[in-house]
Amino acid sequence: MLLKDRVAVVTGAAQNIGKAIAVDLADHGAEICLLDVNGREATAAAEEINERGGRAVAFQVDVSNFDEVMALVPKVLDAFDSVDILVNNAGITRDNLLARMTEDEWDAVIQVNLKGAFTCSRAFCRPMIKQRRGRIISISSVIGLAGNAGQGNYAASKAGMIGLTKSMARELAPRGITVNAVAPGFIDTAMTQALSDAVREGLLRRVSIPRLGAPEDVAAAVTFLASDRASYMTGQVLNVDGGMVM
Repeated sequence: MLLKDRVAVVTGAAQNIGKAIAVDLADHGAEICLLDVNGREATAAAEEINERGGRAVAFQVDVSNFDEVMALVPKVLDAFDSVDILVNNAGITRDNLLARMTEDEWDAVIQVNLKGAFTCSRAFCRPMIKQRRGRIISISSVIGLAGNAGQGNYAASKAGMIGLTKSMARELAPRGITVNAVAPGFIDTAMTQALSDAVREGLLRRVSIPRLGAPEDVAAAVTFLASDRASYMTGQVLNVDGGMVM
């Protein structure tokens, strides 16, 4: 039980990678607070964790809304007494070529992916600072490292998360808080499952391990970074990409 008596807050936790992270953290002993803009699916995910013998509570929140997130902190502390782990996973895509990308497509992705990571980190680092212990883990992407045509907004948001991670790591290390990022590659989620066979085959040609990653692969990396086994790691980006950008 690597995370016994720890409380983890996971954003974008209703499905796919976020849900897998919440489940894996719970399986390793953490109590889980699931945050998502989709309250119904977040509640269903929390119920699944509780049925597995864990303890989980869900809250509906828009992570890009500063006031909503700040108002949520006392509710989380009332439910769990502490916050030991924050996983900034909430994210969206609005893909388009640069010459066609609208202002709304740019703003929406930056607001959720990058501002959301800032807002939640800013809100939940305070109880961590008081207890002089914590883990902040942000889910970036290999697209933030290598870029991708048609994803300028997404790449910028994920690269920004890496810069934010490194800056926070320097600020918070003296307070006993480590800050790291995980950069997934092509993960087998609802989004990739909707792609044509030809496109999926093209993705597989870009990785060394001949399969798409599973959400559980990302979750395992997050659990490691959240545990005491990673206590001397901060400011790092851990790629979970099958060798895509090695």
